Amino acid sequence: MKSLLITGANGFVGRALVEQSAAMGYQVTACTRKPAVFAESVHNFVVSDFSHQANVCDALKGVDVVIHLAARVHVMKDATENPLVQYQAMNVDATLALAKQAVTLGIKRFIYMSSIKVNGESTAIGVPFTPADYPAPSDPYGVSKMQAEEQLLALARLTGMEVVIIRPPLIYGPRVKANFASMMKWVRSGMPLPLGGIHNLRSMVFLGNLIDLILVSVSHPDAKNQVFLVSDDEDISVASLIRKLAAAMHVRTVLIPIPSALLKLAASLIGKRSIAQRLCDSLQVDISKTKSLLGWSPPFTLEQGLAFTVKWYLRK
Repeated sequence: MKSLLITGANGFVGRALVEQSAAMGYQVTACTRKPAVFAESVHNFVVSDFSHQANVCDALKGVDVVIHLAARVHVMKDATENPLVQYQAMNVDATLALAKQAVTLGIKRFIYMSSIKVNGESTAIGVPFTPADYPAPSDPYGVSKMQAEEQLLALARLTGMEVVIIRPPLIYGPRVKANFASMMKWVRSGMPLPLGGIHNLRSMVFLGNLIDLILVSVSHPDAKNQVFLVSDDEDISVASLIRKLAAAMHVRTVLIPIPSALLKLAASLIGKRSIAQRLCDSLQVDISKTKSLLGWSPPFTLEQGLAFTVKWYLRK
């Protein structure tokens, strides 16, 4: 089995990936900023700065594949003076420094977790994003992810190291936080929600499906130097999502049919327009390339992913 280095190993995706990789027999080095506890077979390596050459080289010794999840994540309101510079430092400069050290040590494959934000923020219904679309990021986070992709692919052309790029949409599953966790809290409370008038379609990806694709990408020969989109392969409206969550929780939900345009206007007046856009706009992704080139299909359905997520939420 191959030896994997997983950065961001203590995060939402990272910890689940470490657990699954170790269970499958991979030799796993879990790279974290602070010491963390994993399964006995997992080696925890603390790297506070990926630009520190000696430290990174020590972490990479004996590794076959790097799976780079660590990033400065997207925040709804970034209060830093120059957000793009901050995102570039972590998402571009540190990523490239890590990849260059991987090249010097002869590591053959580098898997990079990017974001659908490289494509953009929304789609028209029935016109999904594809990997071939011209990038159209609209915020500093998306720009930094695009720049990291470009530099990694340039490095691959120059050195021969194989790069695999994965752009997920919203990821959900056990241990999920942020907006999806807030939505489950709203649903469980039984409060009426003004979302019955939203008729959009959004792609999401269950954590188990994303991890499965990452692990397929570790060894698949046709994954090299490719960009892949990923989803559950079943799009859903926000109103339908809330109803499914309510059914899984066995609670009653009331959706008030307020038109999405009015909802966006009201949200703008209280400084929440970006949240309303995410709730109201469509964002679909086309994963046909991922399926055909890798022979991959999501092992979990949307229904199964939601059921696993709700089960965890009700027990936590």
